Amino acid sequence: MPSVAAIIPARNEAATVAAVVASAASSGLFFEVIVVSDGSTDATAAVARRTGADVLELPRSGGKGAALAAGVARTGAPLLCFLDADLVGLNAGHLTAILVPVLSGEAVMCVGRRDFGAVGNFFADLFPAVGGQRAMRREVFMALPATAGYGIEVMLNRLCEVRRWPVRHVLLPGLGHVRKTRKVGLWHGAVGYLRMFSSVAGAWVRARSLRF
Repeated sequence: MPSVAAIIPARNEAATVAAVVASAASSGLFFEVIVVSDGSTDATAAVARRTGADVLELPRSGGKGAALAAGVARTGAPLLCFLDADLVGLNAGHLTAILVPVLSGEAVMCVGRRDFGAVGNFFADLFPAVGGQRAMRREVFMALPATAGYGIEVMLNRLCEVRRWPVRHVLLPGLGHVRKTRKVGLWHGAVGYLRMFSSVAGAWVRARSLRF
């Protein structure tokens, strides 16, 4: 089986990163588990290192795209699996579901989507898949002309669309994440969501005009 690296970008996720690292490491699916501490000011790096991850500490936050790029540069693995650091309930079944389509050659990228039930999934399918849980061939990520904050997922989607590369989407029942409003409070969490949505929207506009 080709070597697969799990890359987990994390900014101030000391409360949850250990569980994500432990799930990835214990699954037996990964050659290495890399945590990129994106300018964290809490114990994210120490917790991840203590849990067994290879930790890369960035002195200041450059955005999710830059953190992922730093993680990719740290490994030579031909297959990559990106995971958010604030996941709850991540298990080996979720990881296998994301990896199998890429390992089998069925797709160059597979995006894991949270399961919101029949009605919720119907509406979720109306919007671009911007989830952080995805596996891909290394050359997919390396084909990006640029990265941009939370918009990295939008860029990856557009790249595969333009090049007509096969992409799979899989549901991940039971997977959740800690909301920003719970991490930093209602006001700061709401501001964080607005910034994230703005970044994604901006990336979508830029991606439509890029030539991949």
